Amino acid sequence: MKRFWLLFSQSVTVLLAAYFVVGTLKPAWLPQRVSSGSVAVIEAPPAAGGAVPAGSFRQAAQKSSSAVVSINTSKNARQGPHDNDPWFRFFFGDQQDQPQVGLGSGVIVSADGYILTNNHVVEGADEIEVILNDSRRTNAKIIGTDPDSDLAVLKIQLDRLPVIVLGNSNTLQVGDQVLAIGNPFGVGQTVTSGIVSALGRNHLGINTFENFIQTDAAINPGNSGGALVDTNGNLLGINTAIYSRSGGSMGIGFAIPVSTAKMVLEGIVKDGQVTRGWIGVEPAELTPELAQTFGVAATQGVIITGVLQNGPAAKGGMKPGDVVTRVAGQEVHNVAELLTSVAALKPAAAVAFEVQRQQGAATLQIAPGVRPRPRQQPAQ
Repeated sequence: MKRFWLLFSQSVTVLLAAYFVVGTLKPAWLPQRVSSGSVAVIEAPPAAGGAVPAGSFRQAAQKSSSAVVSINTSKNARQGPHDNDPWFRFFFGDQQDQPQVGLGSGVIVSADGYILTNNHVVEGADEIEVILNDSRRTNAKIIGTDPDSDLAVLKIQLDRLPVIVLGNSNTLQVGDQVLAIGNPFGVGQTVTSGIVSALGRNHLGINTFENFIQTDAAINPGNSGGALVDTNGNLLGINTAIYSRSGGSMGIGFAIPVSTAKMVLEGIVKDGQVTRGWIGVEPAELTPELAQTFGVAATQGVIITGVLQNGPAAKGGMKPGDVVTRVAGQEVHNVAELLTSVAALKPAAAVAFEVQRQQGAATLQIAPGVRPRPRQQPAQ
């Protein structure tokens, strides 16, 4: 018994000595017990070297958020035609509109000061103020807009601008993790996370050309024009719209792919506008009823119900009832895909349109024209 007691006491002595040495030389190795009033709490040791916790998106957020800006817009009060009529004002009061303010976000994509945002963020604005993440403020001017894609390009004059890195939206897959960065409700820059819920969303009635990335990352009013980035902090899209019954996020948000945004940016900066192909047809979704009406046996493609006289398609031999199945070797399955494929074509350069008609398959060589600019609505 004496031997066991001696062994026990020696073991306790060694353990206490080891604890004393570790507590003296490497105190961070031991749990820290801190007294808070009468409550003793245990704090975790600090992370070695400021290591990023597993699963954190800290680095992606830090890399990209500095290039995301807040955009404040204002519209001056519009004077009505009778505002200076004293009798009108006597009977109806002062009907002059009040100044309007707007809120959105944008992304700095060039050290020269070019900013991508949504057209609906800056449309009709008389003044545009850009607020950087480092609190610098400056006025911006509109370089150009593209209502068909709901994109606009602004420019600011500041030094040492942070610039976002453009990613590749064509490699995105459903389930990929993404971050949405913007200024929702004007509370300040906010980062939310989610996944890619769907790709190629269209028929939403938002833009003429729709090829949206759908995500469940929280997007709210004020996020429009902000950045959708990957887990490396590279730009994948421009946040544009949400589906909501309450006005807030319901987990269904839409972003314009960076591939489209880059094309719009280059077109506006180079030419002042986006030049798209156009062939002058009236397309429709292929249905069994339309196929029977025009007497075609095709089951896939887009049926042409009208052809503009002397338009590019008519000159190339396209006729009502033709079903377009391929454009420049790429299959088309619906009207949205046909519009997007034609818009991407270079005007005046003939390309192959594969069609199905009553007589069978045919390949037409059509040289697209320039898509007409949308008519500007008169000011109300």
